[in-house]
Amino acid sequence: MSKSRHVPVMLRQCLDMLAPALAEPGAVVVDCTLGLGGHSEALLTRFPEARLVALDRDKEALRLSGERLAPFGERATLVHAVYDELPAVLGRLGLPRVQGVLFDLGVSSMQLDEAERGFAYAQDAPLDMRMDQTTGVSAAEVLNTYPAGELVRILRAYGEEKQAKRIVSAIVREREKEPFSTSARLVELIRDALPQAAKRTGGNPAKRTFQALRIEVNGELAVLERAIPAAVKALAVGGRIAVLSYHSLEDRLVKQVFAAGAATTAPPGLPVVPEHHQPRLKLLTRGAELPSEEEVAENRRAAPARLRGAERIREDAE
Repeated sequence: MSKSRHVPVMLRQCLDMLAPALAEPGAVVVDCTLGLGGHSEALLTRFPEARLVALDRDKEALRLSGERLAPFGERATLVHAVYDELPAVLGRLGLPRVQGVLFDLGVSSMQLDEAERGFAYAQDAPLDMRMDQTTGVSAAEVLNTYPAGELVRILRAYGEEKQAKRIVSAIVREREKEPFSTSARLVELIRDALPQAAKRTGGNPAKRTFQALRIEVNGELAVLERAIPAAVKALAVGGRIAVLSYHSLEDRLVKQVFAAGAATTAPPGLPVVPEHHQPRLKLLTRGAELPSEEEVAENRRAAPARLRGAERIREDAE
């Protein structure tokens, strides 16, 4: 496993966004999506007096990043957990408040690059897609057992796939002949099911279906809905959160949580807004920051990335 192939997305922007909160000795930063440890390694290097807590649901990612971060010794604490478990993890570590939180959402390079994980539509592999292979249902089980209506909902909601009904009709027809087990058969089916016009735009026609299956298998949006508010709550005043999203569903969810935190909760028309109705967050980006053209040219996986950040400016109202 070469760590050189793993290029952290928008690394400088993430570090710059978190920097003001991590300057003090003893600051704690949480990398909620450790992956191969590129962002974590950079955080520990740039902020030599900071302590890192890093989470990942993928045991293989934890093993590999553990080797990478070993030189930092006790400054790095790696935890096998899904990121919505953040409050419980911090509770066990005796860290009620932290100074920085980073999310790099989506699939890690390792999961995409290892064919047998079944995330990539460009190579044939078992249809697994579980980020934690010790638990949960695989993508093959979803395809073979979910009712047609539920599959249509998943493809529309999570893949924003306009041709969901066509694709699901073909899936249901084919699974009755033989259950799905590999990605190549699914890719071929999607190609055959789509009208010519739909195949001419937006890259590989299987992309949206694979995204939808991955989100369903790993409960990604449900987990994110719990995780972002929990991470905001864990921030000390002056603490900062940075979130990298890779599709509009994730980005919309992050935007909504941040916007709600940055808004006053007072009824309209009050001449003076009481302290407990004041915003809890200050937004650090106008809209979402995008990767530079240079970065996208060097690392095509950065192309869809959207970065948003916020600073905690007030405690929650009691």
